[in-house]
Amino acid sequence: MKLYATPLLAACLSLTAAGGADEEPIFRAGAATSDVTAPLGTSMNGGFQDREAAYIHDPQLARCLALDDGKTRIVLVVVDSCVIGRDIFDEARTMVEKTTGLPGSHLLMSATHSHSCGTMQAVGQSDPDPLYQRFVARRIADAVRCALQNLEPARIAIGVASAPQHVFNRRFEMEEGGIPPTPLGITTDRVRTNPGVGNPLAIKPAGPTDPEVPFISVRSLEGRAIALYANYALHYVGGTGPGHISADYFGVFARLIGERLGARDEDDARPFVGMISNGASGDINNVDVLGKQAKQPPYGQIRLVAGDLAEAVATVHDGLDWLDHVPLAAVANEVSLRVRKPTADEVEKAREIMNDSKMFPRMETLEQVYARETVLLADFPADVSAPLQVVKIGAMRLAAMPAEVFVEIGLDLKTRHPGSTVVSLANAYHGYLPTPQHHALGGYETWRARSSYLEIEASDKMVKGLDELMHELANETAAK
Repeated sequence: MKLYATPLLAACLSLTAAGGADEEPIFRAGAATSDVTAPLGTSMNGGFQDREAAYIHDPQLARCLALDDGKTRIVLVVVDSCVIGRDIFDEARTMVEKTTGLPGSHLLMSATHSHSCGTMQAVGQSDPDPLYQRFVARRIADAVRCALQNLEPARIAIGVASAPQHVFNRRFEMEEGGIPPTPLGITTDRVRTNPGVGNPLAIKPAGPTDPEVPFISVRSLEGRAIALYANYALHYVGGTGPGHISADYFGVFARLIGERLGARDEDDARPFVGMISNGASGDINNVDVLGKQAKQPPYGQIRLVAGDLAEAVATVHDGLDWLDHVPLAAVANEVSLRVRKPTADEVEKAREIMNDSKMFPRMETLEQVYARETVLLADFPADVSAPLQVVKIGAMRLAAMPAEVFVEIGLDLKTRHPGSTVVSLANAYHGYLPTPQHHALGGYETWRARSSYLEIEASDKMVKGLDELMHELANETAAK
């Protein structure tokens, strides 16, 4: 049995809400973090083979921002993890509801998608320790409670920066002969994911990118930086040390943006909390296939990306108008989605492929890995329920989706609902979310596995559900 020690939380202070019933509502903000770092020796996911944590380079944190407009409270949580299943999020949500009274629909939780963190959800050949999962749920709930207790009168600013130099669509149209058969034996793919830098058969990306970095910033009435929540459509960066636990660029940005804004944690009992959620980045990475990227030492590319993002955000931040109050709201619903399950013949063939592994039950080749995925998917239910959520913060709308959302979906939502941005990997994990058009093109993100199992029309159904939530918010606002 593994035991998990409880690390110290960021300072957790109680504050009484100011103002009486007849006074103007006071806008308040509070932030906190808790340490969810996996112990050494634990599983690390993010690859086809399992890895074991051997060194903690920087901690995994649950970063929380609580907002209160005098009538409504919401809390945003970003957790350093590759993916987080619904069980962990729901357990944390239940604890928060019981201890604080915060409605579950007002709590938006998401994973960053760092590929160098302890396993919280079974994916690939990595399986989580149930005790660690329970530990993470408790630590998320603890951080939320502290963020709520740290609420204080505050001002808020909303901005949008841009960092186009670090996002690249990773799906490519290829010359003839540039697309090998898939591990499932499919030969009809028309695009290739991650073809390799300088691949002479790569023609052009099969989709766009989103360079925007929308963010909200809150500070005390005296001007002390409380927190900044940003969003960027970049999968992850990588380039960490072997077996290193690290929050990737998400963690470095959180630190650098605080330094750039002049936050001085050592002088205050309520440390500044920087945080950046993952946007619609299912087909976006940091690899310039058609260009030239200088080879970096371990963590070099992470520092480069995080530094540029922090500088871009801080530059816009310097010219923002600060507001004394913005309205808050949150709505949520569920959408039922079919699962792409294998046939009995496919399962039988997959078992035969698995038995060829000389290291059984561990799979060696990609063909064997995907055969194992086929067998595991046979036990999945025919349908799953996917949680959707929209959080309103003034003019901003955060559209939470429980998947690795393709960039086209995020761009479409921004066009049809100005001020909206997708928060991926939110409240659950249902694998990649390509559009039906990208399913037709094939490619890694569409290969059937526990990382890609939803029906082809899943993105259309989710977007329809988000549209309904957006309209619900608009109607509530109009009614007020």
